[in-house]
Amino acid sequence: MLLYTLTRLAYLAMVLVVMSILVFLVTQAMPGDVASMIAGQFASKEVIDAITVKLGLDQPLIVQYGRWAAGILQGDLGRSLVLEQPVAPILMEALSRSLVLAVVALAVVTVIGIGAGVLAAVQRGRMADQMVSGVSYLGIAVPDFFWAIVLVLIFGSYLKWLPTGGYAPLADGFVPWASHLVLPVVTLVLMLIARIARLTRSSMIDVLQTNYVKYARAKGLPEKVVIVRHALRNALLPTITVLAIDFGLILGGVVVIETVFSFPGMGRLLLFAIQRHDLPLIQATILIISTAYCLANLAADLLYAFVNPKIRHGMGNA
Repeated sequence: MLLYTLTRLAYLAMVLVVMSILVFLVTQAMPGDVASMIAGQFASKEVIDAITVKLGLDQPLIVQYGRWAAGILQGDLGRSLVLEQPVAPILMEALSRSLVLAVVALAVVTVIGIGAGVLAAVQRGRMADQMVSGVSYLGIAVPDFFWAIVLVLIFGSYLKWLPTGGYAPLADGFVPWASHLVLPVVTLVLMLIARIARLTRSSMIDVLQTNYVKYARAKGLPEKVVIVRHALRNALLPTITVLAIDFGLILGGVVVIETVFSFPGMGRLLLFAIQRHDLPLIQATILIISTAYCLANLAADLLYAFVNPKIRHGMGNA
């Protein structure tokens, strides 16, 4: 397991290096001149040239990338051109909010989605299976912004039980903090749970038809032991991958949901930076989001290896 983990960490480091190069090149190719935007519409050419030299934008791209990458390795993500503040604290604040949203939503999706999928597979063809399938089809067919608008109208505007947007830090109290999370979390759960339930159901049905499950039942093992210990463990492999991707998706920022609920997470921060052509903030935000996806996939690989030892043994032999 240690060798497998170290190998995956080496792959992760290489991917992040390549990703940083791509992020830097793509952001450099964006339309618009940073120096001109900072100087203003009526600035003279001399002022624009002075800003260009000050920011090092007159240097070759390889020099600019080397300076940027060296700063990242030292923990310096640059300085926001619009907010005129260091990027790192801005990012950490937005990331902490998105992280709370992602962890809470994914925990609910994992428990309910996997539970519903297992129930549907065990009760295949019966009422429970039909109910789970029907709700899943509805969840997949309806777009996420629809759920967000409906929840805002019902629980925010009509019943007035919950705030319709914004964010309250935990320092303001648990109730205000939790109340601002309820509607975004419920929207994310409604968006993601259908896929997890259907995937778990499909995987469980396939696993329940395998010979080793039939053999476990033939030995007289209790059905609960067969389902949990023998079937579910192998059926969870594809679900783990999807959950990891969903975690990266939420952490990266579901822009539509964050916009509807005015939630100040990573998605809205990236949108803010792009609209104002804040190059350092754009680069750092995309890099953090990409790193979150990579770490989520690393966690999925390690869980794969834990659930199915054949994976890590195969990696070790390779």
